[in-house]
Amino acid sequence: MNSLWSCTSEMPSFESLKENIETDVLIIGGGIAGIICAYELDRQNINYVLVEANKICSGITKNTTAKITSQHGLIYDSIARKYNFETARLYLESNELAIKKYQDICQNIDCDFQIEDNYVYCVDKENKIEKELNTLKKIGFEAQKVNSIPLPVTIKSAIKFKNQAKFHPLKFIAQISKNLKIYENTKILELKGTTAITKNGKITAKKIISATHFPFINKHGSYYLKLYQHRSYVIALKDASEINGMYVDESKKGMSFRNANGLLLIGGGDHRTGKNGGNWAELERFAHKYYPFSKIEYKWATQDCMSLDGIPYIGQYSSDTPDFFVASGFNKWGMTSAMVSALILSDLVQGKKNPYSFVYSPSRSIIHPQLGINAFEAVVNLLTPTKKRCPHLGCALKWNPDEHSWDCPCHGSRFTEDGKLIDNPATGNLRQK
Repeated sequence: MNSLWSCTSEMPSFESLKENIETDVLIIGGGIAGIICAYELDRQNINYVLVEANKICSGITKNTTAKITSQHGLIYDSIARKYNFETARLYLESNELAIKKYQDICQNIDCDFQIEDNYVYCVDKENKIEKELNTLKKIGFEAQKVNSIPLPVTIKSAIKFKNQAKFHPLKFIAQISKNLKIYENTKILELKGTTAITKNGKITAKKIISATHFPFINKHGSYYLKLYQHRSYVIALKDASEINGMYVDESKKGMSFRNANGLLLIGGGDHRTGKNGGNWAELERFAHKYYPFSKIEYKWATQDCMSLDGIPYIGQYSSDTPDFFVASGFNKWGMTSAMVSALILSDLVQGKKNPYSFVYSPSRSIIHPQLGINAFEAVVNLLTPTKKRCPHLGCALKWNPDEHSWDCPCHGSRFTEDGKLIDNPATGNLRQK
């Protein structure tokens, strides 16, 4: 099922690599994070190339809800409690900088960019809102508490962030990518140090950035423990309400809302990949009840890499790989996180310091409750007897009846009914027996 963005845009095409080349920076992955990294390096006259195994934005990017916001749920009180107020402040500052960067770029391109307020609402315990507001006040950010929102949801209260944004992500990428150094249909078969081997040539680089959604190198960084994947669903309704703003429930099981092209986008139905969840049926029931005269124009699903502490992993891939960098674990907030990644990594590959890099360091502590859950899921699914097993690390695959796919509960790889790879970290199709 194709997203609204896929159906209302035309993407540029690029040739595949057919020779050996040398470059200062190799970017692996042609989603929004990799492309904005390439855009930043191109703007700074740094020698780079980007390679994509298929077509650019053929993976997760095309399935976003495309909110550009620094309000990632009620995250700031959580960061302050886990770390400190300064870390929370820098996380906010870096994401506000990302919004400003998008605004500057989008002034000169047609991508439906629009400034809009964002709201995070709470339906049960109002003290969550109060704690978040107190933290925001302590780190110097002005947010507003509101007691009602224009949605058919009964809330306790909500927090409003002014001057956030939304856009059409594929129109944006089509514009900024057309003059970049990109090779499509160029799959990396092997890495030997900072030399990448492809079917028709090798790329000798000084630095490498992995922007492949889920990091694909297992022997460094322990990302198979630090990340899990989470699916969520979207329906786009015609003849539903204009809601004037962007909205999301602070609960992981809640819904999100925004308008786009005269449609109301409702997201939700979330679950860990390979588990059961509400899926589209949950959203369709909601629409039938509260927007009975509306019609579903589009429906799609997406998959997000979730970190242990709610902060992405952006920086050096691991402590023992000084020339290898990563951007992953965007926790459902891929638009701002992609821009933050580009701003940080474009500095780091040049040997420059970046004021936000320690906040996102992939080498920070992994001691968080989610680590135990990830480890438990891996052990259970490794020990589950079944013929269908993920080629990534061997976990048992689960049949997804809603999307007709084989999904891995450990790390989120997905395959079509006949075994073709849909989502990484697996790098190949299922072996047919």
